[in-house]
Amino acid sequence: MEVIRILQGEEETTSLLAAAEEGMASSTTERYEEDSAPRKFLSFGNFVDSWFQVGFVLTTGINSSYVLGYSGTTMVPLGWIAGIVGFIIATAISLYANSLIAKLHEFGGKRHIRYRDLAGFVYGRKAYSLTWALQYVNLFMINTGYIILAGQALKAVYVLFRDDDAMKLPYFIAISGIVCAMFAIGIPHLSALRIWLGFSTLFSLVYIVIAIALSVRDGIEAPARDYSIPGTTTSKIFTTIGAAANLVFAFNTGMLPEIQATVRQPVVENMMKALYFQFSVGVLPLYAVTFVGYWAYGSQTSTFLLNSVNGPVWVKTVASIASFLQTVIALHIFASPMYEYLDTRYSIKGSPLAFQNLSFRIMVRGGYLAINTFVAALLPFLGDFMSLTGAVSTFPLTFVLANHMYLVAKENKLTNLQKSWHWLNVCFFGCMSLAAAVAALRLIAVDSKTYNLFADI
Repeated sequence: MEVIRILQGEEETTSLLAAAEEGMASSTTERYEEDSAPRKFLSFGNFVDSWFQVGFVLTTGINSSYVLGYSGTTMVPLGWIAGIVGFIIATAISLYANSLIAKLHEFGGKRHIRYRDLAGFVYGRKAYSLTWALQYVNLFMINTGYIILAGQALKAVYVLFRDDDAMKLPYFIAISGIVCAMFAIGIPHLSALRIWLGFSTLFSLVYIVIAIALSVRDGIEAPARDYSIPGTTTSKIFTTIGAAANLVFAFNTGMLPEIQATVRQPVVENMMKALYFQFSVGVLPLYAVTFVGYWAYGSQTSTFLLNSVNGPVWVKTVASIASFLQTVIALHIFASPMYEYLDTRYSIKGSPLAFQNLSFRIMVRGGYLAINTFVAALLPFLGDFMSLTGAVSTFPLTFVLANHMYLVAKENKLTNLQKSWHWLNVCFFGCMSLAAAVAALRLIAVDSKTYNLFADI
C-alpha cells in the first residue's frame, strides 16, 4: 500500500506547476515543510489507491479493538438519549472536520502528504512544530490505550480458566508490551506487514461478530437492566464531558493527510467518497457493538465488552485472542510514524538484519514501548485515556486546527457568515478541548485514588 511508502519517508521530489489559489495565506507568512530545501512531495504518478481502498482503510481504523470499550466508556456515562444523539453528532461533525482537511490537500498547487506539512505551509515553521508535537502525543496515547486493551484481552482469557488473583491486569499489560516490542523489532517497516494487515481485518471481524452475537443472546435472556447514569451530580458533569471527548476520539486519528496522500486523482473528490463511505457504512459495526453492548448490560457494562458477555468458553477465548492480536498489529501501525522519524533521524539504512540496525530497533523501539507499557500499567483506565487523548489532541488537531486552517486558506473566498461559522467552531471546540482536558485529568485522579496505581480492574 502507498500509505506504507509515505510513513517510511520514501518520498520523491517533484516540481508541481500550479497557480496559487486566490485564498492562499498571506505572502508575508513564512511557509515551512519538512526537508523544505528541497521540499519533498510524492509525484502524482505514485498515488494509485482508489477511494474504496482508502475508505476501507479508514473503516478498519475506527473498528479496531477500541470498539469493545465504547459501551462502557461512553454509553454508560451518557445514557440512551445523550449517547445515541452524541454518536450521531460526533459522526456528523467528524465528517465535516475531516472534509475541511481533505479539501486543503492540494492547497497552493501541491499535495501535502503530512498534517504537519500542511500546517507548516499555511502558517509557518512554528505551526509545523506544534502540529508535529500534537500528532506524536496523540499517537503515544493511542498506543498506550492499545496496550491497556491488549492487557484486558489477555486477562479476559485468563479468568476463563483460572478463578484466582494470582495474575493481575498490570502483569498482562507487561506481557502485552513485551509482545508488542517483539513484533516491532521483527517487523522493520510497514511494508513488511502486508499479510498481517489482512489478519488484522480478519481478527476485527471475529471479535465484532462474537461480541454482538453473545450480547444479543444475553440481552434477550437477561431480566430488566438498569440504564441509570451512575455517580453524583458533580461526577456526572465530569464524566459527561469526558464521554464527549471519547465520542470524537472514536472517529478520528489525526492522520488524514497521511492517508489521503495515497489517493489517486482527482484526489479531493476521491477522498470525499472515502470519507462518505467511512462515516456511513463504516460506522455501522461500531454502532452495532456499542449500542447492543449497552442494551444487553446497561450501566454494568464493562469498559472491555468481552468481560461482560456470557457464552461458551472457547468462543469467548477466540474473541479475546483475536482482540489481543489485532491490537498488537494496530499498535505497530500507529507507532510507525515515530519509528520512521527515529530511523530517519539516526540514518538507519541497509539490511534490517544487520547487527547495528537490529540493535537499534531493540533499544529504541523497545525503549519507546517500555514507556508506553509503564504508563499503561500505572494508569490502566481506558476510558480516562480515551478522554485525555480526545481533549489534548483530537479536538485541537481535527476540529480547532482544521477550521482555522480552512479559514486562513480560503479567507478571500468565504462570506462573512462562513467566516463567523468557522470562528464559532474554533472557539467552541477550543473550549471543549480545555474542559475535556480538565475532566479527563480529574477522572484519572479520582480513579487513581479509588483503585490505586497499577490497579487490577
